[in-house]
Amino acid sequence: MADSDIETAVARALEESPDRNFTETVDLAINLRDLDLNEPSNRVDESIVLPSGTGQETRIAVIAEGETAVRAEEVADEVLSEDDVADLDDDEAKDMADETDFFIAEEAMMQDIARHLGTILGPRGKMPDPLAPDDDVVETVNRLKNTVQLRSGDRRTFHTLVGSEDMDAEDVADNIDVVLRRLHADLEKGPQNIDGVYVKTTMGPSVEVA
Repeated sequence: MADSDIETAVARALEESPDRNFTETVDLAINLRDLDLNEPSNRVDESIVLPSGTGQETRIAVIAEGETAVRAEEVADEVLSEDDVADLDDDEAKDMADETDFFIAEEAMMQDIARHLGTILGPRGKMPDPLAPDDDVVETVNRLKNTVQLRSGDRRTFHTLVGSEDMDAEDVADNIDVVLRRLHADLEKGPQNIDGVYVKTTMGPSVEVA
């Protein structure tokens, strides 16, 4: 359960968000300090499963063959074979990369995918999660539907999705709590490397969390 201060900040952010004709996301802005982010080992790069879900549609593509591809059809937004990947031109591959949140691929295909799509997916941080022969593709897809990327790159301020405005403040706060715990564990000096954390809806004002 999240700290009451986090839930209070989320509730305030939701209350102060102006009415819009669409459902806004709830985002967390994180400011880092005392880290040399030109050094890749100091950068934050984590995939985090949110306990209360993202509140958003997460688009997932699976690259697989045979029975794995058949099972993936039940849950994935798009299923591609190895030949489908080889046949993509650059524009098609870029469009797919921009429209897809996560890619999953059978381990045996990773080398070919890197050759065909590495220059497109790599810079976007969207190289596929490898699927081992004994992994359950349905379970993997369902897990990724509740996953967000926590990635700083070389920027001291970065953002991540933690929910949507139609979620309960308590659920969004639980998501934030998990993100902060992972961040504290990931950073060299834990909370001391964080200069500030703010929560906001897409168009709403920022409210300080920590």
